[in-house]
Amino acid sequence: MRTRSTVVIEAAFARGGPVVALESSVLAQGLLPPHNRDAAERMLAAVEAAGATPAITAIVKGVPSFGLEPADLERFLARDGVRKVSSRDLGITVAQQADGATTVAGTLAMCTLAGIEVFATGGIGGVHRNAPYDESADLVALSHTPVIVVCAGAKSILDLPATLERLETLGVPVVGYRTRELPGFFSMNTGLALTASLDTPDQIAAAWLAHRAVGGRSAMLVVQPPPAASALPAELVHDATAAALAAASAAGVRGAAVTPFLLADIQRRTAGQSVVANLALLESNAALAGRIAVALAAAR
Repeated sequence: MRTRSTVVIEAAFARGGPVVALESSVLAQGLLPPHNRDAAERMLAAVEAAGATPAITAIVKGVPSFGLEPADLERFLARDGVRKVSSRDLGITVAQQADGATTVAGTLAMCTLAGIEVFATGGIGGVHRNAPYDESADLVALSHTPVIVVCAGAKSILDLPATLERLETLGVPVVGYRTRELPGFFSMNTGLALTASLDTPDQIAAAWLAHRAVGGRSAMLVVQPPPAASALPAELVHDATAAALAAASAAGVRGAAVTPFLLADIQRRTAGQSVVANLALLESNAALAGRIAVALAAAR
């Protein structure tokens, strides 16, 4: 499969330097302009400040790409004909020579093409509320893709206890970074206890190498709470999410339209505080992923 990398990322691959994958769907379908540009700039800078090379993954005119050239990034930020691409959509998008922004599952598949082992995102998909058979492809992708995924847990609009149970069933280790409970994406706490907690990037790198040495073929989910200064109270997130879910049901919103509807409604109900928290956690996760990638490179 032909792939494309920017000069900087190609140089990092060639020297075996630490590289961190970043998804592009959060930019092209998630955060609205101008917040998506802010997110891109903050995440890229955070990875670089940690000493690693950031690689936004995407399908650019049918070519799996690591890093976006300026003109391509502008097109993705403008949402100019860019489709949302999960793992199932990669081949079709390539065959049709289209632009595609990768989700968590799509980015995980892309990581295997380039041998990238560390990936930063905001929150993973999971089991939807009141729909036990509706779950994100992210969960299955995590179960069979050996990549360290740094996030703030699963998106708060999901059924978090069920999502944590599914991760256990699928054999995906969930490690809290300086926390012993699953973060709530916008909020720091959920009350859902984790079985493992580590305090340094070096410890995470060591745990990852051990996971692989004993035959682990799944991802390792590293979760950290959003920065305290921008995190929302759990009660506010709960109430806003419940109201948004009721509004979506009343409006007859279904399928792929549900998540963007809910996130936009929560943004309105929190007076924009959810966007502030989202940007902060994206930057924080990118920074931690950069430090883990550097630690992993040093351990090898």
